[in-house]
Amino acid sequence: MKRSSCSALRAEQSFQGDVSTMRRAMLAAFAASFLAAPALAQDAAAPRPATISVMGTGEAQLKPDFARIFVAVETQGDTVGKAVDANRASSEEVLARIQSLGIKKEDIRTENFQVFQTPPRMDNTGKEIKVPKFTANHRLRITTRDLDGVGRLAGEILASPNMLFQSVSFGLDRQEAGGDEARRAAVRDARRQADLYADAAGVTLGRLMEIRDGSVQPYEPQRDMRMMTMKAAAPAEEIPIVPPATLRYISNVQLVWEIAQKP
Repeated sequence: MKRSSCSALRAEQSFQGDVSTMRRAMLAAFAASFLAAPALAQDAAAPRPATISVMGTGEAQLKPDFARIFVAVETQGDTVGKAVDANRASSEEVLARIQSLGIKKEDIRTENFQVFQTPPRMDNTGKEIKVPKFTANHRLRITTRDLDGVGRLAGEILASPNMLFQSVSFGLDRQEAGGDEARRAAVRDARRQADLYADAAGVTLGRLMEIRDGSVQPYEPQRDMRMMTMKAAAPAEEIPIVPPATLRYISNVQLVWEIAQKP
């Protein structure tokens, strides 16, 4: 009995010690939060710094590195198999001709291949013209670095049978280079405007607080490149395609500075 009473007494003393420790910890936390409250109130009441927000616009013009010509080989047949076989034969002829013009095999790529039912056709009197039931369309992308020879290359391609010339575009090896240069120019323009406004207002620029990236858009001159076809026996003629001297990129950026009073 004495041993049990001693054990109970020690347990009660331990419990009371734990409670006392917890009370001291709670009081310390309360005191810390109470002391910090004035500082938080001061921060909340502090006025927001005056700022100046400027939208900058930048432009970059870079010489294109390559041209891409998009063409299609289109054939027809009364069955899917015949349309596909005819397309394969025509495509092989086209590929051989393109490679004979100095275009590497790896610079010729298939963009799309599809077979569909041939849409109905009407003559001038409104009478339906009988056509093969199926059409196979093989879209090709041809890349060349001979920019001055794009028109001649397009003419040679169109002299092949069953060819459709679709479009031509120009690009850069590093597509991001134009956008990056335009962004740098946009930041310089924003800084120039901000300095001007600050000087006119009799203040100075403080720390840079925000940078908000805008869009970057490439602007390539628009060309009238309607789809064209040429008969198999037609001689190759150069198409008047003049490559752009430069590719133009435009970027926007918004910068926000804190305004500081002049000393």
